[in-house]
Amino acid sequence: MKYFKSQMKQLVKDHPDLQSRLKEMIQEHGLEKNFALKALYHSVVADGGKYQTAYQALDSK
Repeated sequence: MKYFKSQMKQLVKDHPDLQSRLKEMIQEHGLEKNFALKALYHSVVADGGKYQTAYQALDSK
């Protein structure tokens, strides 16, 4: 599965819990939004993560 910034942004937009987690990552680690999105992807989407099916569903839209 490949990372797409646009799909990840849509996933975060669709899930309020991911929005808050993204904000926490940016504040805690001082990351830029793009890097935080990629880190969030690797923690909750990639390799069978909790949101993998939701992310894959965005691919078919």
